[in-house]
Amino acid sequence: MKLNLSGIKILLQNHFGEEIITKEDHQSLGILPERIADVCLFLHENETLYFDSLSCLTAIDNGVEKGTMEVIYNLYSIPFDLKIMLKIEFPRNQENEAIPQVPSVSHIWKTADWHEREAFDLMGIHFTNHPDLRRILLPEDWEGHPLRKDYEAQEYYHGIKVKY
Repeated sequence: MKLNLSGIKILLQNHFGEEIITKEDHQSLGILPERIADVCLFLHENETLYFDSLSCLTAIDNGVEKGTMEVIYNLYSIPFDLKIMLKIEFPRNQENEAIPQVPSVSHIWKTADWHEREAFDLMGIHFTNHPDLRRILLPEDWEGHPLRKDYEAQEYYHGIKVKY
């Protein structure tokens, strides 16, 4: 029997408790941010699910007004042909506030290594326990994170005009 989103939700709540799911829509489950690595490990290791592939990990900046960011995880189980989208939402750092931190899932899926580095580089999200969290697309000395809604590009980078 192939599980659907509701069945996976029930499995997660039975294992982690009701509070693990923060919200739900027709295609995704919201997960407590601090528990995302635990949930992902469970989904990977559970023999009735075996989500063996992290198809995509991406980040969204909901803007200064809303004050939150999100990381979205698209998981796929090749042997069981199951798909699930997990979302976490967490406070966005404002001026003089701590950088947003999310547990890394790179110890579960190797593909998360580069996905998390890209989210770090372009959005400024710190993935705790990541083995090599550094910029992947931009130079190490680049200022800011270009996909944030409040990003203002520097005028020049090493004498090269950035804005055009």
